[in-house]
Amino acid sequence: MLDPAVYAIPMTARFRGITVREGMLLHGPAGWGEFCPFAEYDDAESAAWLAAAVEAADEGWPEPVRDRVPVNCIVPAVGPERAQEIVRASGCSTAKVKVADAPGSLPDDLERVAAVRDALGHGGAVRVDANARWDVDEAVVAIRALDRAAGGLQYVEQPCRTIEELAAVRRQVDVRIAADESIRRAEDPLRVAVAGAADIAVLKCAPLGGVRRALAVAEACGLPCVVSSALETSVGLAAELALAGALPDLDLACGFGTGALLTADVVATPLVPKEGWLAVPRKAPEPVNRAAVAAPRDRAKWWQARLTRVSALKGVVEP
Repeated sequence: MLDPAVYAIPMTARFRGITVREGMLLHGPAGWGEFCPFAEYDDAESAAWLAAAVEAADEGWPEPVRDRVPVNCIVPAVGPERAQEIVRASGCSTAKVKVADAPGSLPDDLERVAAVRDALGHGGAVRVDANARWDVDEAVVAIRALDRAAGGLQYVEQPCRTIEELAAVRRQVDVRIAADESIRRAEDPLRVAVAGAADIAVLKCAPLGGVRRALAVAEACGLPCVVSSALETSVGLAAELALAGALPDLDLACGFGTGALLTADVVATPLVPKEGWLAVPRKAPEPVNRAAVAAPRDRAKWWQARLTRVSALKGVVEP
């Protein structure tokens, strides 16, 4: 059994308010898993992330039903010229654009979305992610404007924080609503569908507790699903790919282009989309570069202490 390895990787652009991505790699009989809840998450919420890492390291994943999955590129809160560069270099026909990154950002968001549409052409799909930054009224105004700027949005992800707010927005706009945080941070994911709050479920196996638990959530909510990464390295991204590979139905591109936001990776050959697709792995790749991106000693101690606390929570490692 190898000791856990803590990494710290600078990002190419600020994303979710962070500039350095940190996490921990765990090794077990089935291979490698990644434990990387964001720093602001408490121990109880982090327990699901540890369960996902333990599943990958100790048990492995269900057999996939497809060999590859379509992927969208990620456009962070950058200027329009840079947004076009990202889209054109990606080879993807779907782009997910971050919006509402700061108060009063709508004019910049509109320019970014219009630039992405120009880069994709009329045949591509544009989706936006607000990370629950709007209230209902703000969301309605912004979504209508962004839909016009995009020449039609595929969907808007998590425009507001609560299920009730999502439902209120959904009643007032013609764009489909996708729920992310409202599913992965909810005790009852089925509530999202029952409340009429979303048209699409965005799943991430790390915060849902692993591939098997995420598959159960997908079945329970009964909505079309998109699988997205939680800004992991290629070790954690492999688990998200395993989830996308095992879903019974997958009609929409998945959010696995986040590797481009990291300046390095822990593996020799990062899981980067090629012409808009990624192969579904049977296990996580070997993190042979983990020493090169090792976290400073104080951050490694912080993660070790976090792992000890979260591991002590009852039932955290049960599959």
